Amino acid sequence: MEWAQLFQDENVVAFILLFIRFGALFMAVPIFAHTSIPVTLKAAMAFFFSVVFYNSMPELTIAITVPSLIVAILGELLFGLVIGLVLLLAYHTITFAGGQISFAMGFSMASAIDPQSGISMPIISQFLSLIALMVLFSLDMHHWILLYVDASLSKIPLGGFLMTPHIFDYVIASASRMFMVGFVIAFPIVALSWLADVIFGMLMKTMPQFNLLVIGFPIKIAISFVVLIATLASMVLILKGEMQGAFNALEMLF
Repeated sequence: MEWAQLFQDENVVAFILLFIRFGALFMAVPIFAHTSIPVTLKAAMAFFFSVVFYNSMPELTIAITVPSLIVAILGELLFGLVIGLVLLLAYHTITFAGGQISFAMGFSMASAIDPQSGISMPIISQFLSLIALMVLFSLDMHHWILLYVDASLSKIPLGGFLMTPHIFDYVIASASRMFMVGFVIAFPIVALSWLADVIFGMLMKTMPQFNLLVIGFPIKIAISFVVLIATLASMVLILKGEMQGAFNALEMLF
């Protein structure tokens, strides 16, 4: 491609749309959306990958008019946000389970700022969120996203993304699945915490001198930590399956 052709209207508009597609992904997709990554660095990454994938970019199919360009820009932003939402719903199954576990252990008031999302969440959720982040790196999720964008260029023309009813249906089903899988992950610890509460209640009835605050809560927390350590590998396997299933489901956008 000659240098003069790089600055033609069609090529410039296509490059801008490709930059917006990468920018929306880096703002919404887990790993890239980490709040500790500065916005300027995300923009620089989007520009760099736009240059790298420029030769893979198909010819522009939309008319270069103000209304069509506005619709195309909104479509590219929506494309990245939909991908980020689908992956985040699978990712937050583990953090939702962490919230249930923290409540069962009595740690619901012990919260900290999560570096991934920048919001305050229970400390167990934050711990599991960091574990989930390492799982995403072990799955090469950051490479999957780049390969997915490369494949999307031939399937979805720049500015040609449209929301369809089955995408809404999948997002709603994913949201309900997030709660269900989160409860499944947290169930062993929550069930044992409830069983411990029943046992401690029976002890308090039979032995009034039993001090629940001094003896009961440390035992309950210790049991919960033991079960958490024992089931952590299973939690990671469930999270891997959810993330892989969510990424495979992104084919519905094609």
